[in-house]
Amino acid sequence: MTAERREITDARTMRALSHPTRLALLDVLRREGELTASRAAELLDESPGNMSWHLQTLAKYGFVEETGDGKGRSRPWRIASVRNRFITSPDDPEATAAGDALVSLFIERAAEQQREWLARHHTYTPDWQDAAFLSNSLTYLTAQELMDLSAEIVELFARHAERVDKRVRPDGALPVHLTAFGHPLPPTASGN
Repeated sequence: MTAERREITDARTMRALSHPTRLALLDVLRREGELTASRAAELLDESPGNMSWHLQTLAKYGFVEETGDGKGRSRPWRIASVRNRFITSPDDPEATAAGDALVSLFIERAAEQQREWLARHHTYTPDWQDAAFLSNSLTYLTAQELMDLSAEIVELFARHAERVDKRVRPDGALPVHLTAFGHPLPPTASGN
């Protein structure tokens, strides 16, 4: 597994990830660690054959890899790259469309996870309820300032990226979903 940030510009690679089951599969691998297709199928209520196919597709595009242990149906898989950046260019409409579809799926998934937290937050201890946050802000930035802020947030999140490895998780750690986005808003009629 690499903690290096992988930059992805290829439309086919983005499309390969643009599938709800594949995103769920990556999430379960991050949470559980190494998994066989059979175990992933149990956790996601899918068939082992379907999980095997999705794992092979994710492997083809560098998102997961076999551990090298086991044989046949008992082959475990693991995350290959924990940090991915998807880059599109206006000169590549195919990659732009694939990137837009992928981002849309990420946003839908993040919103669903936030709704799940809201529905269940009262079942967590007060310290977890107090620690959870949602921050919403409006400010005025230049494009460079927004780019700098994005890099700072990515580095903040990356501080804990190695914890997909269960051996380095501190006692009491729970899986925490972190999402951040920032984008310009259309100006008002007065130009603000």
